[in-house]
Amino acid sequence: MTRAVVRPAEALRPQTHDEVDMSTSLAGLDLPSPILTASGCAAAGKELDQFFDITEIGAVVTKSIMPEPRSGRATPRMAETPSGMLNSIGLQGPGIASFLERDLAWLRQRGARAVVSIAGDTVDDYARLAKTLRMHEGISAIEVNISCPNVEDRGKVFACDAGSSSAVIQAVRRNTDSRVPILAKLSPDVTDITTIALACVRAGADGLSVINTLLGMVIDTDRLRPALAGVTGGLSGPAIRPVAVRCVWQIRQALPDVPILGMGGVRTGLDALQFLLAGANAVSVGTMVFNDPSAPLRVHRELQTALAERGFTRLVDVISYAHGYLDRDQQTLDPIDEDIDAVAEEQ
Repeated sequence: MTRAVVRPAEALRPQTHDEVDMSTSLAGLDLPSPILTASGCAAAGKELDQFFDITEIGAVVTKSIMPEPRSGRATPRMAETPSGMLNSIGLQGPGIASFLERDLAWLRQRGARAVVSIAGDTVDDYARLAKTLRMHEGISAIEVNISCPNVEDRGKVFACDAGSSSAVIQAVRRNTDSRVPILAKLSPDVTDITTIALACVRAGADGLSVINTLLGMVIDTDRLRPALAGVTGGLSGPAIRPVAVRCVWQIRQALPDVPILGMGGVRTGLDALQFLLAGANAVSVGTMVFNDPSAPLRVHRELQTALAERGFTRLVDVISYAHGYLDRDQQTLDPIDEDIDAVAEEQ
C-alpha cells in the first residue's frame, strides 16, 4: 500500500500594484495593457475617450467596417435578456472611405493603437477592404469579422465553414502589409471551433479573436412575435462568458502557440483573469461599456490588483497558467514508499 502526503502549494507572495508588469504581446503587437475594447460596442472610441484616456488601454478595436455605407437592419434591433443582450444591428456603418477620413484620422491624432475590424458579403469585399487599408498608416492590426453571411454561398456564415473562413483570411493576407497582424474573429456557433481556428491559421491569420456573439432569439409574449425585427440576433454579455472561456481553452490546447484575443461577457478584472488563465494573450471588453463607459480602464486596474494579490509580477506569467494545474497538483503529492518500506523492515 502506498500512502501519499498532500502538501499545499507554496503561497505566492502578494505584490503591490506597481510591481506588476501589465504589458503583453498579441500577434507581434506590443501592448502596454492586455485590455482592448471590443468591436461594435464603441464605434472608433471617440465616445469612450470622454470617460477615460483611451491611450492607456491596449488598443481600440473599431466597429466592423464594410466597403460601402450600410444602414443596418430595421428596428427594433436590440433586446435585453437575463445577464446579456441581443443585437441585430446589421453592421450599420459609414463605409471605408468615411471611416478612413474621420475615425482612423482621429485615432491617429489621438495616439491610440487601432485594430481595424472589417466585414463583407463576399470574399472580394474583404480583399478590397484590405487593399484599401494597406495604403494608410496608423493601423496596428486588422480584425477580420468572418461572422457574416456569404451571399455567394446561400447566405452561409463564413465563420461556420472552414473552407469559407480560409478563403477570406487568404484574401486579406494577400492584400495586407506583412508587418500588420491579422486576427480572425471566430463564431462559437460551430460544432468544433478548433477546426475553424486551424483553418484560419493555416490560411495566414496571425492570431484569433475568440469569440463573437452567439446566435439567439427573444419572443415578445405580449405581442406574440419575435422581439427583434430581424428575428434573431447576437447574444452578448455575462451570459456567454463560460462559453467564451471554454472556446479559448480548447483553442489554446489545440494551438499552443497561436495568439488569442479573448472576449465575451467581461465585466470585472477577475473575468479578464479567467480568459488569461485559459490561454488568451489579451482581452476585449464590449457590452459592459453600455452600462459603464469606463469599464476597459477599470477592468485593467482590477486585473492588476488581482494579479498582485496572487503574487504575480508579470501579466505574461498568468497566460495559460490554468493549463498546468495537473502538473502542479502532481507536485503536491509526495509518495513515501521508502518510509513504508523502512517501517516494514523494522517490524
